[in-house]
Amino acid sequence: MDRVSTEARSRNMAAVRSVNNKTTELYLVSFFRKERITGWRRGSKIYGRPDFVFPRIRRAIFVDGCFWHGCKGCRTIPKQNRVFWSKKINKNRVRDSEVVKVLKNSKWNVIRIWEHELTAKNRDSLLLKLRGHKLASTSRNDQ
Repeated sequence: MDRVSTEARSRNMAAVRSVNNKTTELYLVSFFRKERITGWRRGSKIYGRPDFVFPRIRRAIFVDGCFWHGCKGCRTIPKQNRVFWSKKINKNRVRDSEVVKVLKNSKWNVIRIWEHELTAKNRDSLLLKLRGHKLASTSRNDQ
């Protein structure tokens, strides 16, 4: 049983920010700055509204919240209104796939980063992931 009322849960979920979320986008801004990763922009109007773009090298980054985008490792679906949440999360996943497909067809390289990848313990693996997409140098002295 949920510890809060349906109305309170609805208010809590509605208050989750879709932009400038401190645990996702703003963390990645800080990470880019600390690692001296440059060339990124926010607020792009390209299809799917990526959280970050590197226009010169055509990279689009989406930072996905584990709950909202259905991370298989972190996934929890609230017991109240389970059918609604399952449909909502599945719809988000379908939309995410469509966005990736459209951007790839437009010659963009799409990078999806899960919220759980933005933790201190996953910092090195995130840096390796970004290096694989040519977003970070192999050493701090290279830039």
